[in-house]
Amino acid sequence: MKKITTLLLLLVLVQVSYAQQKGRFRFSTDFGVAIPKDGGIGALVNLEPQFLLRDNLAFGMRLGVAGLAKDVTYFNMQKQYRGEVAGNVSVAGTLTHFFNSGNSNVAPYLGAGLGYFALSAIKIDQSYTPPAEIGNLEADFAWAPLVRAGVELGKFRMGVEYNFVPNRNLQNLSGGFIGEAINNYAGFTLGFTVGGGRWKQPNF
Repeated sequence: MKKITTLLLLLVLVQVSYAQQKGRFRFSTDFGVAIPKDGGIGALVNLEPQFLLRDNLAFGMRLGVAGLAKDVTYFNMQKQYRGEVAGNVSVAGTLTHFFNSGNSNVAPYLGAGLGYFALSAIKIDQSYTPPAEIGNLEADFAWAPLVRAGVELGKFRMGVEYNFVPNRNLQNLSGGFIGEAINNYAGFTLGFTVGGGRWKQPNF
């Protein structure tokens, strides 16, 4: 057990000791607030393994989940509400360029990607809705681009992103289509990265 612990510690130290280098792997995790285009609020989680094509250029595969509540009104604190609830799960290929010369732990970045989104949105307009009345909701699928920018501070990161998700079917509680749901949303995130080394070049 001690040998395994020592080996894991050495692997972590190697990752921390060396600068970001072409051919290395990173893994980023982001949590944040999602803001739909037509108002409301939500939450998102992104998980993204990345491979460094160059010291400052990473290719990633972002796995994202976002839940959006639009114009929701609560009544009497009894889980009675009106409005629209939407959610999506996505897989997106990304490219991210980091602006760092190797002399600082601060690395601003710009990135873009293209993802495949599974979408669903439901309109709830009753003052109270038992769960048993909710029918089978069908998911739509769409390709959509995204852009993002931010900064990495050592292993911590903060950023902003925008997902250009196409409008898709809006459903009622019975699963019938009653219109379109606007799915574009911005995200404001905080997270961290492991692996890939550090941004500042080590001094040996």
